[in-house]
Order: sequence, then structure tokens, then C-alpha cells
Amino acid sequence: MKKPLVVIIGPTAVGKTEISIEIAKKIDGEIISADSMQIYKHMDIGSAKPSMEEQDNIPHYLMDEIDPREEFSVAQYQKMAKEYIDKILSKGKLPVIVGGTGLYINSIIYNIDFTATVSNWDLRKRLEEEARKYGNEYIHDQLRRIDPDAAQRIHPNNVKRVIRALEVYYEGGEKIKDFQESLVENPDYQYVMIGLIRDRKELYERINLRVDLMMQQGLIEEVKKLMTLGLDIDAISMKGLGYKEVIRYLKGDYSLKTAVDILKRDTRRYAKRQITWFKRYDKIQWFDVGAYGEKEALVNDITNFIEGKLNLL
Repeated sequence: MKKPLVVIIGPTAVGKTEISIEIAKKIDGEIISADSMQIYKHMDIGSAKPSMEEQDNIPHYLMDEIDPREEFSVAQYQKMAKEYIDKILSKGKLPVIVGGTGLYINSIIYNIDFTATVSNWDLRKRLEEEARKYGNEYIHDQLRRIDPDAAQRIHPNNVKRVIRALEVYYEGGEKIKDFQESLVENPDYQYVMIGLIRDRKELYERINLRVDLMMQQGLIEEVKKLMTLGLDIDAISMKGLGYKEVIRYLKGDYSLKTAVDILKRDTRRYAKRQITWFKRYDKIQWFDVGAYGEKEALVNDITNFIEGKLNLL
């Protein structure tokens, strides 16, 4: 028998956190975060991590669990998330995956075997250094020479994916596959996927306001404290939106206004990429958050949809 699973996704600042908590209350669920920044300890403001009060007695997993000085991979996320899914089900509760990190979502709903995935940290760091020293186009040209199809799919500024494609080729002699090429649904789960969306202008306004709020809440002080732990812009955990821009400001590379403007711009761009990614999912049911005058009406509609799909009634 397949294990029931709810997946709630959407772009940053769309309102996933608040809405998912209300849904979890109604369906007797517990939340597993699928956010690549909220998983780290001490990174609360920049990741928009919900406070204990905001969590409203709904257990949250894979949030505030990993030391930001440690390396953390999608393979590790997959292993831990699956363990938490089983733990939640053993309590008679419904697991609710919530977040905006597409690779984390894929690692659960698709049958991806990371044990066969090669990771070469030395090679990865060398390529990252080349990208910093010579520019993104330099390493993208390397990819273009060995895998033109991947180079056409992957934007030069998506340095992480460019490096990953190079790593796969240099380590295993294989070309990295496209998103849909070999994705087979995980047979262990019966899942229903909810997508939250807003009008693009409204979403961008919310992003801008969120950045302003983060600055008011003390994002600069949070980054300073992280730097006292020995973290710098080279750390994987500090490459997230908000952290790398503030580090640049603290190092004197940007004025504060420039750092904030860049953060707003790059967050808007990130939201756009998230939407593009999520639209690839065939089974997603979209709900326009802005079209609902009352949050309660939205939560009720989503809950009814979930219960109908998972036959919980």
C-alpha cells in the first residue's frame, strides 16, 4: 500500500508557510520543510524561518537541524526526509512536504538513487574558483564543449548546475540528463501536489516588502554572528539569497542600498525560476492565493481537494 503524502510548493514569498500550517491543522498533518536555507541553524531571518509561535504547535522537521558550517547534500535531505515521513505516518499523522527547493521535492516524489551519484568536492571547489576568477561564461564554455545539449538547457549564470554537469561528466564520463529524461515517480508514495501562486506584480511587491522586513528584523546582525562562526561567502550555507548580499556589504563591496536592491532583484528572479520549475510538474493543482479574499476560504478549498484526492473522508 502506498504511503499518503501532501506536497505544497510555490515561489518564495507566496505565503506557503502560513497556509501550510493552517492546512496541517485541518488534515492532522506534520510538516517536513523542503527549503534549502531553513534547514540550517542560526539562519532564521534570511531564510524567513517561522518562529515557534508561528508554527502554532504543528511539528516541523528538517528545519533548524544542520550546522551551517557542515556540507549538506540533496542525498542527505532525501534520506532524512524519508525517515521523517515514516515517523509521521507511524504516529497516525499525514506528512506534508512544504517548500520551494525543487531538487528537494524531486528527491522525494521521484525514484532518484543518489548512491550512484558521484560527488568530487575538490573538483567542485576548483570549478567554483574558476567561475569566480574568470567568470560564469568561462566554465559554461567548458560545458558547451563536452555537452552542448546541457549547455543549451542550463543558463551560464546557473553556476551550480553548470558545475554539477561538469562534475558528472569528468567523474563518470556521462552527460547530465534533462529534468524529465529519467524521472520515474517514487512507487512508495501516493501524493497530492498543491501549487500556490499569485499575480506576478503582487508577488514581486511581497518580495520587496519581505526584504525590507528582514533588514528591520536584523539580517545584518544575523550575518555578522554567522561570520563569527568562521562562515564566509564560500560556505554553501552562505550562498543563499540575503546572506551573500549582506556579506558583500559588510566587506565593503556594496553600499547598503545596493545590497538591498540586488537582494530584491535577485529574489524576484529566483521566484520566476521557481515558477518555471514547478510548472513542469504534471500532477500539480494550482491555487491563486491572491484571488481569495479570505485565507479561510483558500485553506478550505485546498483541504477539500487534498481529502478528495487521498480519500481521507
